[in-house]
Amino acid sequence: MLRLLILLLLLANVAYFAWNQGALAKLGITPAPQTEAERLQQQVHPERLLVTPAASATTIPALVAPLAPTEAASAPAR
Repeated sequence: MLRLLILLLLLANVAYFAWNQGALAKLGITPAPQTEAERLQQQVHPERLLVTPAASATTIPALVAPLAPTEAASAPAR
């Protein structure tokens, strides 16, 4: 009985793997394509993103305009 259960679970895993990899596309059984178009539309000024190596990270603050201080930063600590 336990061997049958293990065999069924193994076959289910193989079938899921084949479906997930698109091997069943000839049968018309494929997973829905995953895209993140919504995330691309929600980006705000992605061209301003600056990626630098860790060695030159100390020179970056001179290139970026300083941010305005917030009220929380200027409030006295309790």
